[in-house]
Amino acid sequence: MSIPPRLTVRSVGKSFGTNAVLRELDLTIEPGEIHALVGGNGAGKSTLSKIIAGIEQANAGELLLDGVPHTPSDRRAAQSAGVVMVMQEPGILPTLTVAENLFLGELPSRLGGRIDRSRLRAISRAALARVGLESLHPDTPAAQLGVGRQQLVEIAAGLARDCRLLILDEPTAALTNAEIGPVFALLRKLRAQGVSILYISHRLDEIRLIADRVSVLRDGRLAATLPVAGAPRAKLIELMAGAALEQAHATNSTNCCGEQVLRIRNLRSGRAVRDVSLDVHAGEIVGLGGLVGAGRTELLRAIFGAERVDGGEVFLGDEKEPFVARSTHAAVACGFAFVPEDRGRDGIFASLSVRMNAGVARLPLRSGAPGWVDHRVEIEETDALLSRLQVRYADADQPCSQLSGGNQQKIVIGRWLRRDARVWLLDEPTRGVDVAARR
Repeated sequence: MSIPPRLTVRSVGKSFGTNAVLRELDLTIEPGEIHALVGGNGAGKSTLSKIIAGIEQANAGELLLDGVPHTPSDRRAAQSAGVVMVMQEPGILPTLTVAENLFLGELPSRLGGRIDRSRLRAISRAALARVGLESLHPDTPAAQLGVGRQQLVEIAAGLARDCRLLILDEPTAALTNAEIGPVFALLRKLRAQGVSILYISHRLDEIRLIADRVSVLRDGRLAATLPVAGAPRAKLIELMAGAALEQAHATNSTNCCGEQVLRIRNLRSGRAVRDVSLDVHAGEIVGLGGLVGAGRTELLRAIFGAERVDGGEVFLGDEKEPFVARSTHAAVACGFAFVPEDRGRDGIFASLSVRMNAGVARLPLRSGAPGWVDHRVEIEETDALLSRLQVRYADADQPCSQLSGGNQQKIVIGRWLRRDARVWLLDEPTRGVDVAARR
């Protein structure tokens, strides 16, 4: 008797209103397989994973888990069936501790219903150690964590639960190579134990390191499923985009640098930024590297006026007097553009429309009517911007929260193209953006 696939997806379809996201999709994942899922922004990867995890309901088709119909009514029902999902956007509750976030809904308790704190700390330490966070105390308020550590806590929470199928949606998007290593080692261990893993990522190089097979989605349909060994990067990109992409040519930044536009001397901000000095010239890209928690995000936020500056100086251009961004508004007025690390918290206005999010950096005003927005010009300019960025959406008036993470990221970056910014501060700007859009 043959063993059925761990997961079978048959003719699954999903629409949001008139927008068809998945169309007659078929997919199989075998027991003990790491199956990668790739595709452009808006191809349907996250929607499919949410259907499997019980967060969304399909409009058509069926799912089978180990040969048995899989129809979870919600996420808890899917988890009870052994399907655990780690979301693309961290769902950390900032008012709770790390330990409480790890085992939310399954907190160990004593007789009488009180939380067993000592037991919670012990199992939390073990869960955190599995993803390389041995130094993070379980009682740390989650609000103190950056996006990278939030993502690792989410992964630790998912791996702490017994599961047959683990779904990871962009798990390494906010991590450096040093943080990815322990995660990959753990995934290989789970695979050896028979756990199946659906691994969604835009990082094609890491897929070759971790996955057994890879499926490509394009416009809500399955374009191909290939063994990773027979799926070179160029082939995957062509399947995702529907055509081969031209190679991008690197430029030598040493030949394009102009006058100095930003000078930072001994900048200090909180515990994360301590005596940082650097220079930025016109036409130059300065990279900031470091592990999660090294202070990269805090440095950019301090320059932009989103964090308190405790010492040091920032000079613009050839100004002799230091610039102090007492607010983000002041930084924007001086020519700064800022793309934050956490687009969900700091980048998008989730309930506002796609068009409003794209145009908010510069609203055209009516001539002769100070303070009144010229909506006709706003529509023309923002629609042209959305087209230029190839943002995928059903209606420019739909809430921005309904877009995929990659399309939200395009908007957060693109809105600054409507201003004449001198210095762009970009914190993980391609997080969640597909390879074609990155080019």
